[in-house]
Amino acid sequence: MKLNCDLGESFGAWTMGLDNEVMPQIDQANIACGFHAGDPIEMQKTLALAKAFKVSVGAHPSYPDLVGFGRRSLACSSKEIIALIHYQVAALDGMASVQGLSIDYVKPHGALYNDMMRDHEVFKAILAALAQYPKKLALMLQATADIDDYISQANKLGIDIYSEAFADRRYDDEGRLLARSQLGAVLNKEDMLKQVKQLSEQGTVTTVSGKVLKLSVDSLCVHGDNIAGVQSICDIRELLN
Repeated sequence: MKLNCDLGESFGAWTMGLDNEVMPQIDQANIACGFHAGDPIEMQKTLALAKAFKVSVGAHPSYPDLVGFGRRSLACSSKEIIALIHYQVAALDGMASVQGLSIDYVKPHGALYNDMMRDHEVFKAILAALAQYPKKLALMLQATADIDDYISQANKLGIDIYSEAFADRRYDDEGRLLARSQLGAVLNKEDMLKQVKQLSEQGTVTTVSGKVLKLSVDSLCVHGDNIAGVQSICDIRELLN
């Protein structure tokens, strides 16, 4: 099971995350493409960091929502979603090629990710964007109880799926993340490590109701927004090793 993290989210005078400390600990870097965070200089720096530590690069596109950090759903048409995916992926892909890198996958950010998982039309638009892109790219999405349906639709278009779980989030009985507004949605460190161990050894999570749910997971999403987060990533890496 690999570790992935959202990186390159600083822009202008704003510093977000501890990318230098996180990058040596992960396998896959989801790099912001400028629509929710990031800018050309930050993209360049983050790509160079990924190259130095031989970390796989993924594009992390979002709705055009810099003010809201991409966390607000926008009423975009399928045509608009396809275009905004192409715009952001092509930007990162081009900058990666300058450094002799190639992007491997796409992981939508924030509200676009959530909408992809619950709105079939948004999911179809993202699949169409990747199918039309001239380079073969995988799509990273949430491992759920019904992930086989997502995989089947993607595979019909020649798109591979990377399924991910979240180290520090509680799950509901459908294998989806418990809303942050609900008590216990974010796990403390002890429960997080327990969940990671269960996923690694048994391929299951225990849901909020106590149900044991099987999840097929390729990658584990971790967060390095602060020193405590970086230490948690180190602990997770040690546990998985």
